[in-house]
Amino acid sequence: MKCAIYGAGAMGTVLGAYIAKAGREIDLVNRNEKHVAALREKGAHIIGKADFVQKVNALLPSEMTEKYDVILLMTKQRDNPHIVAFLKDHLKEDGALCTCQNGLPEPAVAEIIGEDRTLGCAIAWGATFHGEGVSELTSDPSALTFSLGAIGRGNHLQDVKELLECMGTVTVEENFIGARWSKLLINSAFSGLSTVTGGTFGEVAKDKRSRRVVQRIIKECIDVAKASGIRIEPVQGHKIDKLFDYKGGLKKAVSFALIPVAMKKHANLVSSMLQDLKKGKKCEIDFINGTVSAFGKKCGVPTPFNDRTVEIVRGIEGGKYAIDFQNVTLYEDLFGKKS
Repeated sequence: MKCAIYGAGAMGTVLGAYIAKAGREIDLVNRNEKHVAALREKGAHIIGKADFVQKVNALLPSEMTEKYDVILLMTKQRDNPHIVAFLKDHLKEDGALCTCQNGLPEPAVAEIIGEDRTLGCAIAWGATFHGEGVSELTSDPSALTFSLGAIGRGNHLQDVKELLECMGTVTVEENFIGARWSKLLINSAFSGLSTVTGGTFGEVAKDKRSRRVVQRIIKECIDVAKASGIRIEPVQGHKIDKLFDYKGGLKKAVSFALIPVAMKKHANLVSSMLQDLKKGKKCEIDFINGTVSAFGKKCGVPTPFNDRTVEIVRGIEGGKYAIDFQNVTLYEDLFGKKS
């Protein structure tokens, strides 16, 4: 079976190294010439919560000549229309493209390559790219989990499951949209605030000012999912919609206290959106908090904290705001609103 990771940056390099370490053949494709050259010459160096160097097969997109059975897509979702069209020519007729991206990218991907060839995976761990062959695993090894699913017949679903099991635990989700929404909830709250403040997930969860915002973003995500008829799936065995939903003051206080506990294994993570902003690139905010806002408008549920997060991040991109923890004060006027 011929397999590839397209977009072997921070997370793709880590995953590819684990797969290669397990003895499986996989091509790591990236358009960063220096990174690809370093991978070829020195191998993939994984640091942080793991520390090893693994020989890998690295390619530039222009060097792809094969048709693949499985391609794991790990680029930013902003570029999906032209990237998926490009990859369609490198996918076998019965092949599968598995989107290991944030948000809800599968429907749009399926429009290009067909539902049966579209798989999706919500990844519960994080990584930071250090360039030229080096990537840092920032999540605890006990938190290396994947939620895998299909929206059509699911070509090569079992094959993708076995690939991902080279690194961690894989759950095949019957309610895949519910699993996607679980990851969207976490990303909206913690990736969103990490991007706004410049802090790690742990710092965002610990500081009471930012934690108040996180709590409201989570609540909005839960309310929107309910109104949309989406059943949120557990994350690593925890029913996050039950833990963090609230109506009265006591349950609200409990959910507030649980936030830093929930982020303990991921305390060192920083948002990939933040990494993009620091490099002067636009980020995926429209596909994270923006998705929650869009669903909220469709089902009539207000999402002021998600809306404000999108507004602030766009302001950072446009030079209106700096990346600073004091940006949490930009939410203060929203706390009088019911949620």
